[in-house]
Amino acid sequence: MARRSLPFLKDLLSRSSPSRITTRSVTYMHRPGDGTPRPVTLIPGDGIGPMVTGAVEQVMEAMHAPVYFEKFEVHGNMKSVPQEVLESIRKNQVCLKGGLITPMGGGVSSLNVQLRKELDLYASLVNCFNLPGLTTRHNNVDIVVIRENTEGEYSGLEHEVIPGVVESLKVITKFCSERIAKYAFEYAYLNNRKTVTAVHKANIMKLADGLFLESCREVATNYPGIKYNEIIVDNCCMQLVSKPEQFDVMVTPNLYGNLIANTAAGIAGGTGVMPGGNVGAEHAVFEQGASAGNVGSEQILEQKIANPVALLLSSAMMLRHLQFPAFADRLETAVAGVILEGKYRTEDLGGSSTTQEVVDAIIDALD
Repeated sequence: MARRSLPFLKDLLSRSSPSRITTRSVTYMHRPGDGTPRPVTLIPGDGIGPMVTGAVEQVMEAMHAPVYFEKFEVHGNMKSVPQEVLESIRKNQVCLKGGLITPMGGGVSSLNVQLRKELDLYASLVNCFNLPGLTTRHNNVDIVVIRENTEGEYSGLEHEVIPGVVESLKVITKFCSERIAKYAFEYAYLNNRKTVTAVHKANIMKLADGLFLESCREVATNYPGIKYNEIIVDNCCMQLVSKPEQFDVMVTPNLYGNLIANTAAGIAGGTGVMPGGNVGAEHAVFEQGASAGNVGSEQILEQKIANPVALLLSSAMMLRHLQFPAFADRLETAVAGVILEGKYRTEDLGGSSTTQEVVDAIIDALD
């Protein structure tokens, strides 16, 4: 399967050629006033969140990026997302956030899920790809996992029938299945992707996952130029760890998408380098793409060695979403250049650098 290259990888590779054309092509013809700085809601979050969001703030300032942040303290042990935070995101339409701790059990709702439902951020997108210079078990990995973000097993409909027996409901609707399928195919169409694969367990959950598949098949007929196929989720996991380069765009129900995205991230270089975002019709929230380890550990906090790459690449996605593509390209190229050089890497990438040392190197690499 032919793969597309990420824009910043193309630029990075072109730098090694002595015949590289030095003039810039037109990347974006703006409308008058488009350069006005945009407000972005910032949620530093828990654990390493303040450290990596702080890294983004430093890089944005160094680039003179046309954004400014409205910062709010939100923590995963709160009962709900504060109303002023929701109002800020609704006003700004864009948010950047660090990880929020989700308490285990106890009936405490996840604020991450609350945000997605309150703002109807129905599509989660995680891009899992190889970065040049970063050694992994597999090469040529460039997978986009698009996950339905508002229903499925995350519907939160659980109750204890009798003591010792809990019933948890998985909700799948045609409306949500169709719109996530449309988003996946539209993404593939607009980004020169060739294949969309629907991940399911319809052999067992014949009605729920069957409805999801039925919706994907109907939407696929409107995109004849894009190949469509299907794979059972357990086989998908096996295929991911054995031959991940076969996958292009993957569209999944809620729970499967979380598992698939984290698996793909681990294959392509780790959760510390994978960008992601959540988007709806009106709002978008950008964060580290894979949820595993997104709040770090006490050791990482104490030694200040959190990897800022994933959130920096997520912030580049945010800049492109805001229609500032040249700033996004600069940031992505700088990050890729530092990774390729290999001098400044955090422990999870085989190095010994602190977060600040990586940030300083990326700022120095900005052109």
